[in-house]
Amino acid sequence: MRLVRFRRDDRIATGVLEDDHVHPLRGTFFENPVPTGERLSLAEVRLLAPTIPSKVVCVGRNYQEHAEELGNEVPEEPLIFLKPSTAVTGPGDPIPLPTLSHQVEHEGELAVVIGRLARHVPAEEAGRFILGYTCGNDVTARDLQRADGQWTRAKGFDGFCPLGPWIETALDPTDVGVECRVNGERRQYGRTSELAFGVGTIVEYVTRVMTLLPGDVLMTGTPAGVGPLSPGDVVEVEVEGLGVLSNEVVPGD
Repeated sequence: MRLVRFRRDDRIATGVLEDDHVHPLRGTFFENPVPTGERLSLAEVRLLAPTIPSKVVCVGRNYQEHAEELGNEVPEEPLIFLKPSTAVTGPGDPIPLPTLSHQVEHEGELAVVIGRLARHVPAEEAGRFILGYTCGNDVTARDLQRADGQWTRAKGFDGFCPLGPWIETALDPTDVGVECRVNGERRQYGRTSELAFGVGTIVEYVTRVMTLLPGDVLMTGTPAGVGPLSPGDVVEVEVEGLGVLSNEVVPGD
């Protein structure tokens, strides 16, 4: 099942996507949604970020080759950091390049959407707390990341966390391809089977630290091949069996 958030005129709602048609729901994905009986063409609506999380928890250096390309080793435990909810943007929304940075880079990833309150969840039970999966782009100001020594500023600009185009509830995340293209050229490719820490391990590790709320997002890490973005670039993140998230890069402030 593919779950979407969408805008139609002044209305923002949730729905189920089937065969290029959206079937709107009353309420949210997390609180007993009820079909309204409507049927809208996908062309009639604008897809939004499929969730507005209270927080985005990311895992760094979770692919061996990516850690190596930046001169790092894979850590012994998941290396987690946060992006603010204000960084979240949706499919088709612009990625603004802030004037504070001269080296903004793409990081295509599989993103996990939490479906229910999660605290101290064992890895083997993680699936019960996951609503589904979506594509994510952990946009990073690499020069600021190096300069600061910690990653909040580099990862936290508005528009630095595109998500979408929908939440796929049926995906098996254990071995799917994750690809990032810029202007049609492949920059990154990896498989989730190569993750140092898989989805269940990430859920267990994070929920030992903090409570995850319905709609929160876990970014699972990016494959090797990260690179710079320039105004006018079109960035596509594709997760096998899920879909394509596309965003254009624009000048920021």
